[in-house]
Amino acid sequence: MTTNQHKKQNAFAPLIVDVAVPLGSYYLFKGAFGMSTFAALAWSSVVPAARTLWSVARERTLNGLAGLILVVNVVGLVLSFVAGDPRLMLAKDSGVSSTVGIGILVSVMLGKPMMTAALKPFLVKGNAVRDAAWERLASGASVASEDFRKRERAFSVVWGAVLLAECVVRVVGAYTVPVDTMVWLGSVIMIVAIVLGIVLGGALGAGPMEAMVSFEAKAPDVGVADAEAGDGVEVEGLRAVRPEAALAR
Repeated sequence: MTTNQHKKQNAFAPLIVDVAVPLGSYYLFKGAFGMSTFAALAWSSVVPAARTLWSVARERTLNGLAGLILVVNVVGLVLSFVAGDPRLMLAKDSGVSSTVGIGILVSVMLGKPMMTAALKPFLVKGNAVRDAAWERLASGASVASEDFRKRERAFSVVWGAVLLAECVVRVVGAYTVPVDTMVWLGSVIMIVAIVLGIVLGGALGAGPMEAMVSFEAKAPDVGVADAEAGDGVEVEGLRAVRPEAALAR
């Protein structure tokens, strides 16, 4: 099995643990074992909660966002046991989305868009030249840097807004839709939110950023070739003209 295949499997692992296992175990506990709705919901949350705790223990570090997510899960679980309310159990899941969404939006306000860490590997693709191009764009060394940073912020804003919207929809659904329906509908809402984030984030951020990185990676070579040919075209001049052309294509 190749390294890329391993990476794909690792990327889907959290989705399986956090979505497929809780959903499947809920119906198993409720249907096969005859548990109450609340009990089935509570027990089906054990695996994702344990995974979160294990990740913290294994990495031996706790960043602010991960800590907030852990607190949301634990407090939501405790409150659900105390109140005995399955709808509160469903609503608390949206607390994770809202926490992540708020964290992303705050990071944009602080000038450090959180989603950049997840986006950069996809655009750089492990290529040293593209990585250098990214750094020039991000550092302000290119005339396209301002637009690049704007797109970078837009990408994070899109994901922050989508996650907050998902939170609102799931909370409303938790208290208006039958519990049995909301158990699977909540997963559908999450998938729709992810697709929406990918589409809007790609159109407003990732797509234009990839075009700029690709052009910036080629610009130095083009500039050197023109200079050697005696055209007298400076690299910075090329960068000033062609990013827009690259985006237009």
